[in-house]
Amino acid sequence: MKLERIITLANRNVRLRFAAMERSLRATGCGLPLAVIPYDEQRFELPENAAWWELPDVQGWLASERTHRAIRKYQCLTIANYQYVDTDVIFLRNPEEVLAAHTGFVTSCCHWRDPAHTTTEESEKILSAKSTTWRKTTFNTGQFACDRALYRFEALKQTAAKFEATCLRLPYHEQPGMNLLVNLAGVPITNLTLPPHAMESTWAGDYAGDYEKYWSDAQRKPYLIHWAGTPMDAERPIDKLFYNYLTAAEKAEWAAQEAARRKTKAAPLGGVARRVKRALKKLAGR
Repeated sequence: MKLERIITLANRNVRLRFAAMERSLRATGCGLPLAVIPYDEQRFELPENAAWWELPDVQGWLASERTHRAIRKYQCLTIANYQYVDTDVIFLRNPEEVLAAHTGFVTSCCHWRDPAHTTTEESEKILSAKSTTWRKTTFNTGQFACDRALYRFEALKQTAAKFEATCLRLPYHEQPGMNLLVNLAGVPITNLTLPPHAMESTWAGDYAGDYEKYWSDAQRKPYLIHWAGTPMDAERPIDKLFYNYLTAAEKAEWAAQEAARRKTKAAPLGGVARRVKRALKKLAGR
């Protein structure tokens, strides 16, 4: 695979994650252009060799369907020779070099051991009908690469409409839709964490302590780390891979943002608790 671009999905809310990801990419020696799919209209100033990337046909269609904004990733399926990553990724090795020997659709996650959130009841029936080992082709949609366009626009639109519940109507995320569309395209799917490659895990959640001890074999060292739902500030040793790419001012900004997020999350829960308490008192006649 000869990569031509790196792709991500971002808005102003993930600017600091984006900054760390972009800096880590450049630190590996990768100079490929960075194409940024806008998550919404909250844009920010991009660094050199990065640009916002929209395909009007795809985005217009998804807007008319009122899909979850993460489904904008579908536009990746219409092009070739790219590496996609979410912004909560840090690169450890140059993806151009790592992926040069691979073809087809390539991922490096461990969702094969637990495919939760990658399928719906509809899509699991389709995938399990193809193979008893269907789980090995499921993947986390926060990081993947492909050397070919899997769909023309009209074919993408028609296929998604055929499996509307999975591909267009999920209110929370894009994972089942992406997994189904890639598997239906018939492209060979390689997961680098499975034999014969057996790369060590790319998920930050698998590294509670000393992470470097798992990376003594340079060929099996992951080329990226993805936090994928696990906090980036849990004070694990591996979290420093993210913090190391932030300036002192950005670290302070990140800390303030995290404090605000925790406060926001706690407030609704407190309100629910109070309403439940009042309801119980009423039922008890007090």
